Amino acid sequence: MQNTFVAAGLHALSTMPTPGPANDGLRPGLSADQVSPGFLGFLMTAFMVIAVVMLMVSMTRRIRRVRYQAQVSTPEQDSPEQDGPGATDAAPGIAGAPHAGGLTAR
Repeated sequence: MQNTFVAAGLHALSTMPTPGPANDGLRPGLSADQVSPGFLGFLMTAFMVIAVVMLMVSMTRRIRRVRYQAQVSTPEQDSPEQDGPGATDAAPGIAGAPHAGGLTAR
């Protein structure tokens, strides 16, 4: 039973005419340069442009926010109150842990 469906499908596919240079799928009287994407194509293009512009604006805002936060947090970290041989600055991520030899990474 299944073999008959497969055979019928293959026969239908093999007897279908293939498009050639003379039959390009256009209505009679139209040439390939007269066809446009239409209103749906315009809507899709406009949607893509608007989406890309919105993503660029969002990305710019986020980059500015990260840069501003880095500028604000940098002066606090770069101005140690104790700077000398006995200074015990905490290692990043570990509270109260001194650096090796009292040196700070900059």
